[in-house]
Amino acid sequence: MAHLVETTQSLTRTPLFPLAQELKARFTCFGTWEMPVRFGSIIKEHEAVRNHAGMFDISHMGKFVFQGKNVVDQLQRLVPSDFSRLQPGESQYSVLLNENGGIIDDIIFYYQGTNNNGDQGGVLIVNAATTTKDRTWILKYIGTSKIEFQDISQDKVLIAIQGPKATGILQKFVSVDLNSIKAFGHLGASIFNQPAFLARTGYTGEDGFEVMINPEAGVELWQKLLSVGVVPCGLGARDILRLEASMALYGQDINDSTTPFEAGLGWLIHLDTKGDFIGREVLEQQKSQGITHKLVGLQMQGRSIARHGYPVLSSGEVVGKITSGNISLTLGYPVALAYLPKDIAQVGQQLEVEIRSKYYPAVVVKKPFYRSTSRLTS
Repeated sequence: MAHLVETTQSLTRTPLFPLAQELKARFTCFGTWEMPVRFGSIIKEHEAVRNHAGMFDISHMGKFVFQGKNVVDQLQRLVPSDFSRLQPGESQYSVLLNENGGIIDDIIFYYQGTNNNGDQGGVLIVNAATTTKDRTWILKYIGTSKIEFQDISQDKVLIAIQGPKATGILQKFVSVDLNSIKAFGHLGASIFNQPAFLARTGYTGEDGFEVMINPEAGVELWQKLLSVGVVPCGLGARDILRLEASMALYGQDINDSTTPFEAGLGWLIHLDTKGDFIGREVLEQQKSQGITHKLVGLQMQGRSIARHGYPVLSSGEVVGKITSGNISLTLGYPVALAYLPKDIAQVGQQLEVEIRSKYYPAVVVKKPFYRSTSRLTS
């Protein structure tokens, strides 16, 4: 988690920032953004998402819109996933790759189908800290003469409503039947007579929606959700929720030097059903020859928390480092992610983590640490 900072005008703020101030949120520096790390108790915010409904201001995320000829074919060159399999209203989690198969960013592409002019449409959501990098990379490769590209990152509010009660609560403000939307489905709708983009996706391991809308309507939606009992949540609870669900954090668990196979994301690589793409040769080699190390889940054998950067040891030798670690509020014990050599990255492997010059036992366990019983599957 990024360090806490005092309020400063040098950081970018979302349109919902004043509402968080009114709620006396505590803020943190997250890249170039000033974001709420918590509104009150992180434990209560976490509990709200797991048992009822919580909401997050994620307006800092990058938001790209594509319209034109062969949008899918153009984006196919940048990712290992086969976007051509998508039907209108479906989406795909994937990664942008560099020439070495490293992950430039993890993304979600929402395919909107073809209009009467034969133009395809789609929305791409990317990480806040990599928005500029991603935009530059994408524009380097897509044919902008045939595709209209819009960066609407600063123009829209994005609110995530997550939890087992989230869909029913959001339904009060939307005329379309939200239960008809499958996991990773999306559609356009109207909220407060304003156009909105609704997607059944999220970053908590629970069911819920992400709503993209203009700032004025976004402010109203936040206030309405607050009035019906949805708990405002910050980055602190979000980080624990996503870790429990073993969802990668870009810049820690995945980066430009880790490949999808190494990160445990082999399920989004479709080598057999699509053509050439950036990084394909490296991934083909890893598939045939295997990988040397991979991202695994660790359960600490005690109450000590393994934080980002802490060394992991096997038989007294450092074999890796923690990428993410925290207390699992759902499970009641500390968990972590770490890259380990493949020969010891086996479930049940006994290890140690160095924490402030002392050594604490840990064991490799299956991911995810937590799986919701109420979350929809696609």
